[in-house]
Formats: sequence, C-alpha cells, structure tokens
Amino acid sequence: MSNNLVFIVMDSCRFDSYKQARTPNMDYFGEGLKRYSYASWTSPSHYTYLMGMTPHDNPQGVFASEVYKKEFSKWVDRLGVDGLSFKSFVPQLSLPNVLKQHGYRTNAKVSMPVLNPTSHMNKHFDEYKLMSNHNDFAGMVREIDFYDDEPQFYFLNLGETHYPYMLDGKDLPHISGVHGVFKHMDDNLGAGSEDKFFDDEQMKSLHKQQIKTVEYVDTVLEGLIEKAPAGTHFIITADHGECFGEGGFFGHGPIVHEKVMEIPFLEGKKR
Repeated sequence: MSNNLVFIVMDSCRFDSYKQARTPNMDYFGEGLKRYSYASWTSPSHYTYLMGMTPHDNPQGVFASEVYKKEFSKWVDRLGVDGLSFKSFVPQLSLPNVLKQHGYRTNAKVSMPVLNPTSHMNKHFDEYKLMSNHNDFAGMVREIDFYDDEPQFYFLNLGETHYPYMLDGKDLPHISGVHGVFKHMDDNLGAGSEDKFFDDEQMKSLHKQQIKTVEYVDTVLEGLIEKAPAGTHFIITADHGECFGEGGFFGHGPIVHEKVMEIPFLEGKKR
C-alpha cells in the first residue's frame, strides 16, 4: 500500500527562526536543511508545492530542467509508488491529482484566507478547509484521521508562524492586510493614514517570537506523529521567509531579500 503523506507548510518561517528553535519532534525526521523558496509570498509558493515541487537548494552549473526531473522522481521513494516521474504530473502539474489517481484521499487544511476554498488552490482535493482560527494547528491535528484501506494526503498551511506570531494584535501597531491577512485591507482605503514602521527593538522581539511559534508548532507536531501510521512520509517546510529589519525591510511579499527566500526543509518517514 502507498505511504500516507503529510505536507506541512509553516507560513513565513525563515530558516534561522527554525534553526534557533528547540524542535525535538521535527528532529525525529532529521536536521532541517536550508533551502530556497520559489516565491516571496504565500499564494504562488503554495501553488508551486501543489505542482509537486519542493524548495530548491540553489544548485550551480546545472540545467534547470534536470533539477525539475530529479525533483519529481523523488516522489517514488516518498510514496512507495513505482514509475512516478515528471510525465506523471503533466499536463495538470498537480500533486493532489496524481495522488488521487493512485488511490489517495486528498485533504487540505489552511490558515491563510488567500488560500481559501474558493481559490484555484482547491482543485483536485476531496476536502479543503479554511480553519476559522488563524492559529489552529492543534485543531487540524484533532481532525486528522488515517485509515487502513485508503492512503491519505494532508496538506497543512500553519498560521502560527505568520505575523503577528500568536501575539495579541492589540499590542502591536496595526498593519493593513497583514494583521487580518487580507480580511480588512480596504478598511482605511483613502483615509490618508499610514502604518507605523517597527523600531529595531520591536524587530528583534518579533523575530524571537517567531522562534517561539516554531517551538509551539513542534510541540503540537508530537500528537500528529503519534497518530500517523508507520511509513507515513512527512515533509515540513515554509512557503517563504521574513525580514525583521534587515536592509530596512519587514515582512515578505514585494521584498527582494535573502531572508525572505531562505527557508527550512526536512522530510522523513514515521518509523
């Protein structure tokens, strides 16, 4: 039988936040590698993952097409399904579609409204849910089930590591769009107000808080590992990183900076 697959995306988690965190449950699968995102914000990065890609290691002196071929061939070992290759994914270029063709039930649980079920991300999923709580990895774990007669694919987008990093937004300067993750971006349109930028100490404090959220995610992960049957393949990564004052930047999106592109990547099977 094919391996269950759990694909976890810690939204906005930059590599050094993961590296500085205590992560005994992630360490179960090995040490995370520094990889690079294909995009600087949530939607295009998740779309890339749902094509069957994972963060790249920035190889030099190679043809990109060869990198992609090798990337798609890795699904053979991850899933225990022989013969998977780039040709298996075309023309749809859809990981959930390929999994459905091999008998998987496909499930997604997301935290970011930009990934909501009415978006194109929902294609080829049997179940696709936007969680009502921005920080509800624990709720996702409670809802996840595995079955003996049907392999499961769970694609999880976690909001805990995204701004405001599980802090009470009332204690932070308001950032249009970011605070509500697009829910209230138009609220003050034309009002003439500008968002106040963070100072250096606030930037350092927010970075430390993101590290704490990684540790929280790791704590919740323990319950999911316990639930998963032996052989379940886990991928744990981020969609992009975050700037905390480097180069005068905060956040991600329309920002070209290495800290936005550097993300953790680890994978392995439940033993």
